[in-house]
Amino acid sequence: SLDVCGGGHLQGAGGGVRPHGVEGAHQGPGRGHPHAIQGKDLIALAQTGSGKTGAFALPILQELLENRDVQHSFFACVLSPTRELAIQIAEQFEALGSAIGLRCSVLVGGVDRMQQVLSLGKRPHIVVGTPGRLLDHLTDTKGFSLKKIKYLVLDEADKLLNVEFEKALDDILQEIPKDRRTFLFSATMTKKVNKLQRACLRNPVKVEAASKYSTVDSLKQEFYFVPADYKDCYLLHVLNERRESMIMIFVRTCESTRLLALMLRNLGLKAMSISGQMSQDKRLGALNRFKAKDCNILICTDVASRGLDIQGVDMVINYDIPMNSKDYVHRVGRTARAGRSGYAVSLVNQYEAQWFVQIEQLLGKKIDQCKVDPDEIMILKEPISDAKRIALTDSGGHKKRRKLGDDDDEEEDRAHSKRSKSFKRSNRR
Repeated sequence: SLDVCGGGHLQGAGGGVRPHGVEGAHQGPGRGHPHAIQGKDLIALAQTGSGKTGAFALPILQELLENRDVQHSFFACVLSPTRELAIQIAEQFEALGSAIGLRCSVLVGGVDRMQQVLSLGKRPHIVVGTPGRLLDHLTDTKGFSLKKIKYLVLDEADKLLNVEFEKALDDILQEIPKDRRTFLFSATMTKKVNKLQRACLRNPVKVEAASKYSTVDSLKQEFYFVPADYKDCYLLHVLNERRESMIMIFVRTCESTRLLALMLRNLGLKAMSISGQMSQDKRLGALNRFKAKDCNILICTDVASRGLDIQGVDMVINYDIPMNSKDYVHRVGRTARAGRSGYAVSLVNQYEAQWFVQIEQLLGKKIDQCKVDPDEIMILKEPISDAKRIALTDSGGHKKRRKLGDDDDEEEDRAHSKRSKSFKRSNRR
């Protein structure tokens, strides 16, 4: 794991740090990396769930304190590839910096821009955002500039370098001073990440949590080899085995998240979905319901697999096997966080076997296969078929509303609750 340092000055500053669990925290970079504290640029490769936010937040807050620079607005800028991760980073900054009155603004899409303009007008110390919306404000918002920032943080840098962010990131880098400190954090080292660190970091210290792509020892990993037509039956079998667990299910497409959530709710399970097609409010609403344990199953695309610190996830299910092996590492990193145990199971059909072999090659180990009595699977075929038929009917009936961007799961619940109850009664007979 990454070395950590005590960050003693900051921890003694007030009550803003201790309640957030940094003092005596898990072994990871979360208490501020020593190279970062010593004033060097940093490129860090770390497993997800290892406390990366603390590794860059604490040195920044430390300098604000030591230099008595708490009046310095726009002191640091943090770039994130997803809206949810940006919001989460800002929340952690605010918790850690509460004792010094830290001000933080979040600039992400899907949220009213005028509210963000008003927030920037309060001259925040920290700006956290996604590249597109941050660039919009740099271009259009009067009085907002990053020309005096002291820190730039690139979190989940491998995702920030995707084609969709490339131009915005280049334009942002043109707007910030070269005389700054840069922290680059990534779960994976790619050619693009290497190129970026050469371009915008000065003599950086490179720190690796592991010499290869890996998963934590406390994570138990298994897979079922399933016929494609029976994948839903295997999924229900796995869910029935762990009815009380907090579970994240990863699928390939946005539409799959909706259909699968509808199907599982028809079967009496508490399932919600989250995808990139949902509005920001609905995505956060689904995440908050899951965090509050109003539902125990969250179905998502890979948009939710990066960086989100959702406590207490017991299990990750790979319903669709990712074509990119590294995405597997990110997905299963949602469980077994901060030293806790966790379980990841993959449902591999005949068309996905080649991708699963590549995952094993990346991890450098074989994943154990689970066996199940075929009769236990076959008995689930009929209820699955009925639940799926109802889900398809309900989904088709909401096409117009989906085009308008309304993804409210509660509204869908009401729309098909009558059919669901009828289905459950007939299934009990």
